[in-house]
Amino acid sequence: MAKEQAAKHNHAHDHDHDAGCTVPKFNTEDIIVRADIMAKTKELASMIFTSEEVQQFQRAEKQIQGNERIQGLISQIKKKQKELVAFETTFKNPDMVAKIEKEIEVLQDELDGIPIVSEFQQSQADINYLLQTIVSVIRDTVAEKITIEDAQAEDPEECM
Repeated sequence: MAKEQAAKHNHAHDHDHDAGCTVPKFNTEDIIVRADIMAKTKELASMIFTSEEVQQFQRAEKQIQGNERIQGLISQIKKKQKELVAFETTFKNPDMVAKIEKEIEVLQDELDGIPIVSEFQQSQADINYLLQTIVSVIRDTVAEKITIEDAQAEDPEECM
C-alpha cells in the first residue's frame, strides 16, 4: 500500500471507543484510500470523460463559446442581473426590479430558444443523471454488502 492517498472525510461515530472496544477507530481527517480503489476511481473517471454524454457536452460548449450572438445574450443577462441586485439592495426600487426581471426573462427566453443552447442544457442534465446514477449504484451496492456483513458480525454497541 505504498501508493495510498489521503482523503478528507468528516462524520461522527455512533458510539464511544473505550479500552475494551474491538471496533477500530479512525481519525476521519486522514482516511487513507487504497491505491487500487483510487486507480479504479480514476479509470471510472476516464470512462465517464470519454462517454457520449460528455463528448456531446464538450461539442455544444465549444459551439456556444464561439457564438457571438449567444455570448452577447449571456453578457446582457449578466449585466441585467447586476442591475437587478443594485435596484434590490442599494436603490430599493421594486418597480425597476420588476422591469429588469422582465427584461432578463425576455433575454433568457431568446437564449433558450437557440437550439445549441438547448442541446448544451440537455447534455448537462444527461451528465448529471449519469453521475447520480453511478453514485447511487456504488452507494447501494456498498450498503447492500455492509448490511449482509453486519448481519453476520457482532453488534459494535457492546463497546459502549
